[in-house]
Amino acid sequence: MNQGISYTINPPAVKPSVKLVHSKFPKSSTKLAKRKTPESLNYSETHREIIDSCRQGNRQAQFELYQLYSKAMYNICLRMLKNEMDSEDILQNSFVDVFSKLHTFQHQSSIGAWIKRIVINNCINFLKKRRLDIEELNDNHKNVTEERPKDVPTAKLTIDQVNKAVQLLPDGYRVVFTLYSFEGYDHREISEILNVSEATSKSQYSRAKKKLKELINSGIG
Repeated sequence: MNQGISYTINPPAVKPSVKLVHSKFPKSSTKLAKRKTPESLNYSETHREIIDSCRQGNRQAQFELYQLYSKAMYNICLRMLKNEMDSEDILQNSFVDVFSKLHTFQHQSSIGAWIKRIVINNCINFLKKRRLDIEELNDNHKNVTEERPKDVPTAKLTIDQVNKAVQLLPDGYRVVFTLYSFEGYDHREISEILNVSEATSKSQYSRAKKKLKELINSGIG
């Protein structure tokens, strides 16, 4: 969490907690929620009015933005960190960053993509402090080809079974696999996020997929 910043993500007279991540909210919970996104599907303009209100310090708008994205962002944290308490802490710290840096958002992407990048960066920084181990590619690993998400085992498995198997992957494997298969980043982007070579990202993904198959075949879940 940024030093010197004290921020509570609260609506007027309401004290939200991270439990909100797991809650279901009525579509009409606030007036802001009723605002429609552009029909042209210009994702860079999604929730423009809410964002503008947040920049003006409107606490209700800030809480609404939190409601819109906190659940999805918590799931990202949980996939990457595999610990509920750590995921909740990173989620809250990430939204502090979101609101303190919102003035830098230039609508060049969707607000969701921008928030996701902040969340992922915070997860990576957290894991690096815990000595995230990503083995760099060496001469023993050549001709690593890019594999697509469709190569992941797709037998008759439940989501819970797949998630359990992913959580058992070593940190380096799990992070690369999550970024590539779940979050849609390509290996060039992952290499920039993790500060490793693109070949290393491909190698980690290939190993993660192999390990995942082994875990699933062993009867995980």
